Amino acid sequence: MRFDVRTKASPEQVRRALTDFTARRPQIWNRTLDPKKYELREQGDTWAVARESTPGSPFWVVSRYDWSDTAVIRWTVVESSYGGAGDGFAHITPDDDGGSRLHVEWTNTGARLSQRPMLFLLHLGPMARLISRMWTSALDRYAQDDQS
Repeated sequence: MRFDVRTKASPEQVRRALTDFTARRPQIWNRTLDPKKYELREQGDTWAVARESTPGSPFWVVSRYDWSDTAVIRWTVVESSYGGAGDGFAHITPDDDGGSRLHVEWTNTGARLSQRPMLFLLHLGPMARLISRMWTSALDRYAQDDQS
């Protein structure tokens, strides 16, 4: 899956929103993160390992996030309910209006044969557009709340 996002959030706000693994994470990402399945497993200064799922999704993943590069947040799936792995990144650049642009990509590999059709459908078609809209909404709201 790949998509682009344009948001009112500054690059620093985007970075903070993507790397906030506190109890606020399910609030920040309330439309894309199921609070019942969210679990922070480990965290360091520039990395975290968390279990996450989208609300209503039959799938969950445990991903290792890395933000040692200030312009890129990377993640690698280390465990999943669908038996596969994957990785991805969000590349953050400043926009002319003080906001940000993000280029996001992620892949799933090695899923059990029975899970492949569902993953295929999730990563193609309108899902990327839907998810990009949810990210934009979450980041715009984060920027507004951050200024309050």
